[in-house]
Amino acid sequence: MGGVAMDTGGPAVKAPDGGWGWAVLLGCFVITGFSYAFPKAVSVFFKELIREFGVGYSDTAWVSSILLAMLYGTGPLCSVLVNRFGCRPVMMVGGLFASLGMILASFATSIIHIYLCTGVITGLGLALNFQPSLIMLNRYFNEKRPLANGLSAAGSPVALCCLSPLGQVLQYQYGWRGGFLILGGSCSTAACPSEAEGADKKKKPKAKLLDFSVFKDRGFLIYTVAASIMVLGLFVPPVFVVSYAKELGYEDTKSALLLTILGFIDIFARPTCGIIAGLKWVRPPLCLPLSFAMLFNGVTDLVGSQASDYTTLVVFCIFFGISYGMVGALQFEVLMAIVGTEKFSSAIGLVLLMEAIAVLIGPPGAGRLLDHTKKYMFVFLLAGCEVCLSAIVLFTCNLLCIKTKAPAQEAEESPENVAMTKAEGALEQDHGEQQEETTTARPDSVAVDSQEVERFLKEPENNGSLSPSPETCL
Repeated sequence: MGGVAMDTGGPAVKAPDGGWGWAVLLGCFVITGFSYAFPKAVSVFFKELIREFGVGYSDTAWVSSILLAMLYGTGPLCSVLVNRFGCRPVMMVGGLFASLGMILASFATSIIHIYLCTGVITGLGLALNFQPSLIMLNRYFNEKRPLANGLSAAGSPVALCCLSPLGQVLQYQYGWRGGFLILGGSCSTAACPSEAEGADKKKKPKAKLLDFSVFKDRGFLIYTVAASIMVLGLFVPPVFVVSYAKELGYEDTKSALLLTILGFIDIFARPTCGIIAGLKWVRPPLCLPLSFAMLFNGVTDLVGSQASDYTTLVVFCIFFGISYGMVGALQFEVLMAIVGTEKFSSAIGLVLLMEAIAVLIGPPGAGRLLDHTKKYMFVFLLAGCEVCLSAIVLFTCNLLCIKTKAPAQEAEESPENVAMTKAEGALEQDHGEQQEETTTARPDSVAVDSQEVERFLKEPENNGSLSPSPETCL
């Protein structure tokens, strides 16, 4: 099945790029789908919750908001737990929490109960599954990592296309309480395959619970700032595009079809982008493809803000699905390439925490702008400007602040070559010490004076017994 990547493995541990890694990838596909699609899929039960508890739509919308806040905001906590206990135990607990939260919510007697169970407990469970799955994917793939990230990211649109209709069927057949029970059972299956049994059990140095040294890396700082700006506007168009179509006078079913089109395009865009990003002539400057994807997405928003009919919105959703899929396939791949395997578990937690703030600000801020202007055009313009700004920050800062090493120098400084050089140096040192020990151990009696040898050769008659006489020879 190929090699095995350990939780605490250092740079010397080679990623298998296949074998058991494909099973890990399948688990990551399922987990990514549940993590990103579940907060949206739960919204199909909102009307029943409104009727059951006598609350407004804004009250039920907090369920999805809390889910997303837990998914992003608990990033550092997940990093600490993974670095302390490893991926497998954290993910097992995460699956238990995700399932338990939905099961407890099915017995809810108030909307606050739903907040605590579905929002906090299930949200924490999904977070404890999502982040370790990315860490494991980074450890099982290297050369094929862009493809693996693209395929894993495709789980989000696939799950959204499946969970939303499933939620509607469950609500119709069993009510919202029965639907919550069944979804809770399905959450328990969202667990990623971990290491093969009987792997290397040598003692390894303990990793830091949360490695803040990543903030010393300019590349990480640039990525974090750019990603936080991007998230302000990235999720806005999918939230408002259906309402935009309704504002133009189209019926609900036709308007909802726009999200289906966007999701269908997204399914194919992510793995395709992963394949392209894995090509040798594309992969080294990974920030450049991500900057292009972000700029593409932002320009799409700016052009889409001028839509005046359904056909234009369909075209917008097609191009948005392509660009959105490109960003989804590349964002974590670029972070992995910047910080490396050892620091990725800490880096992803800190990045998600920063993005959590932007996620909570972005869509509500766009909604407030809509309340004041009463025009969706300004909402899409704002989102486009934010995403374009993030692309400019990522590209220009990397161009001006990050020095690119020559390929030969980079190859010389690669972890494999550094380790080999150290090994050769240690071998030479040991060999020298052995020679020195041999010379030192040689007895003094075998040391010969050159002058003594010359005198011996010139005066053989004085050497007596050492020189045989002619009589003796005869």
